[in-house]
Amino acid sequence: MAFLIGASEQSVHPVSAVRDGIVFPGTENVLVFGRPKSVSAINVALKKDKKLILLMQKNSTIDDPKADDLYRVGVLVSIEKTSVGERGEINALVKGIEKVKVLSFTQEKDWFMAKYEVVKETSVKSEEIEAMVKYISAQIKKAINLGKTVDFVFLMNILNTNDSVSFSNQMAIVLDLKIDERQNLLEETDIKVKLKKEVDYVNREIKILEIEQKLSSKTQKKFEQGMRESILREKMKTIEEELGEKGEDKDLVEYDEKIRKAQMPKEVGEKALKELKRLKQMSQFNPESSYVRTYLDWLVELPWSVVSPNEINIKDAEKILNEDHYGLKKIKERILEYLAVMEMGKMKKKKGRQPTILCFVGPPGVGKTSLGRSIARSLGRKFIKISLGGIRDEAEIRGHRRTYVGALPGRMIQGIKQAGTKNPVFMLDEIDKLGRDYRGDPSAALLEALDPEQNHSFSDHYLEVPFNLSDVFFITTANILDTIPDALLDRLEVIHFPGYTEDEKFNIAKSHLVKKQLEAHSLINKEADITDSGLKTIIRRYTREAGVRELERQIATIFRKIAREIVEKKVKNKSVGVSDVSKYLGPYKYSSQMIEEKDTVGISTGLAWTQAGGDILFIEVAIMPGKGSLTLTGHLGDVMKESCQAALSYVRARYKKFGLKEDFFHKIDIHVHVPEGAVPKDGPSAGLAITTAMISALTKTPTHRTVAMTGEITLRGRALEIGGVKEKVIAAHRAGIKTVILPKDNKKDLEEIPDYVLKDLNFVFVEHMDQVLKVALKEKKSN
Repeated sequence: MAFLIGASEQSVHPVSAVRDGIVFPGTENVLVFGRPKSVSAINVALKKDKKLILLMQKNSTIDDPKADDLYRVGVLVSIEKTSVGERGEINALVKGIEKVKVLSFTQEKDWFMAKYEVVKETSVKSEEIEAMVKYISAQIKKAINLGKTVDFVFLMNILNTNDSVSFSNQMAIVLDLKIDERQNLLEETDIKVKLKKEVDYVNREIKILEIEQKLSSKTQKKFEQGMRESILREKMKTIEEELGEKGEDKDLVEYDEKIRKAQMPKEVGEKALKELKRLKQMSQFNPESSYVRTYLDWLVELPWSVVSPNEINIKDAEKILNEDHYGLKKIKERILEYLAVMEMGKMKKKKGRQPTILCFVGPPGVGKTSLGRSIARSLGRKFIKISLGGIRDEAEIRGHRRTYVGALPGRMIQGIKQAGTKNPVFMLDEIDKLGRDYRGDPSAALLEALDPEQNHSFSDHYLEVPFNLSDVFFITTANILDTIPDALLDRLEVIHFPGYTEDEKFNIAKSHLVKKQLEAHSLINKEADITDSGLKTIIRRYTREAGVRELERQIATIFRKIAREIVEKKVKNKSVGVSDVSKYLGPYKYSSQMIEEKDTVGISTGLAWTQAGGDILFIEVAIMPGKGSLTLTGHLGDVMKESCQAALSYVRARYKKFGLKEDFFHKIDIHVHVPEGAVPKDGPSAGLAITTAMISALTKTPTHRTVAMTGEITLRGRALEIGGVKEKVIAAHRAGIKTVILPKDNKKDLEEIPDYVLKDLNFVFVEHMDQVLKVALKEKKSN
């Protein structure tokens, strides 16, 4: 930037650093000098000729600036008046004389002394400059109207100045600028450029002032509205008092009426009236009044005495259960027994408490939750369901203390309020998926609610008064029992939901799923339908699950595609048969025949239980030359690995019976593999199958491919009882197995298996491994 340097010879004057409030040439202001160097510089100037150079700091936060911390262009000022403050600071009225440029500092120790040159500025007259001066003058008036504070003396100086340079200097003092912006204006020598910058600065300031005024007016409006409402309320109270009416808030009168109508227990009513009394004594502006009102709302809205009618008709209830769900014979019997006990108590005018809490356990999609709705419908009660999956906070069950902001009752009380009666059917879904962390154990909080001996006085942290849950029909659901704490499980009557058979799935699809999906896709029977053979194909070739959710999704897929055909191609009706299924659902996902194609050495067929139902399991054993090692693969768990060890020990202990040499194991390696290696497998029930495959491989005797088995084996060869018989047998039937070998103790479990499955299968019940081998192995070929 070019400066016009005066012809006068260079001079030396003391220098004072200022943080922001520098004066421009031709302007004056009162500045406070408190730093030691600044005070010393003023004292030197007062002794000499009362002239002082002011330089702005580059960084205003530095308390003891060095020479490098100061800008080089500043203002030479004259000190008009001074006064000393209480702390030794000097208040000085200074007037700007000239703009100067510091060439060098001659002293920096106790105060600054600097050699400088004068920077001359000349005033220029033009129409553009004159227009800018007038515009800035008008804008500064507008800013003052918007609330900007400007000293009257400064304003008069601005409005009465004709010289453009002097006008610009006066404006630079009035505008609200940053340090670097103020310094740029000081250094700028082109008056035209300088005025353009000031135009931008004054426009920016007006925008800020306009925004501030809008915010201020909105705030003022809200405040005035609040004051107006407050005054009107006070006037209303005064009018009511003059008319002889109670000056009490209508809301408080309503609360009093609601408390009396709610028919609360005596203890609860006293608590509610006590809280109402506190509310009456509070000011309406007291923040706590809103908390008390919320608490009273909960108390008066809970159904303390509202009960759904219990007109129980066992035959009607059985009819409703059969309409809504196919199969589930034992479960329906248990529910009807429960209803019969309730009816007996009603007939003999005895109020018996619910003897136990039901817990439906089974794989996903078998109808646990929907059965809860059917129970509520058969009882004529309200149905409430809450999902407990993922809940980790105890307060979700028992509520928060009222001391917390935003406190609420727990899920139990919220559900009761939602039902509107004190005896709903209350389903706690996914109870096996409760979590726990530093916020507490929600499963422990359920103990009181689900204990028939305690839940007549369930205590919620928010309510702080007992609520009777003994009339609630609680039902819980879970996929597995392993994750449910023992103390909670002890309070539940577990009812197992087995997976559906193929026949049951077909009937469920035909009676329920097809109708449901037709309605969901805005179709009618004339427009779309799936034949019986088509449904069976979907069940066999596109689903493999215990429940029917995937089956329902496949049916929905077909109806979606048919709906599109109707809209696009104007198809009037479509019946989906066996040949059409692959067109809508793509290639088959599962093969219909899952057993081996021929009798093979070293392979046996086991039966497995999974959370999604039953399945068949192949056990492969390979013998190779080696040094007596046993290799186990297929993602096996510890228990299953131990079954392999037990099987080998059994074979080695009875080597003579199987025609093996005494040292046969020292010259071979045995590899046991269970296919589908990515799927984790565990449990003892594959013991018989592992032993059979091992003996088959060692004796080179093929196994019957149509024989499947399940059972645990001991070192003495005994076959022990196992679980999941229904699911395993159904899986064997689905896979085309003809003979199923079961431990003798599992004979009782055949009662649960459908008759048509029993007719198709031959069951062999065994006590010892020798009996298994007679059935599972083919006759040994002679060499």
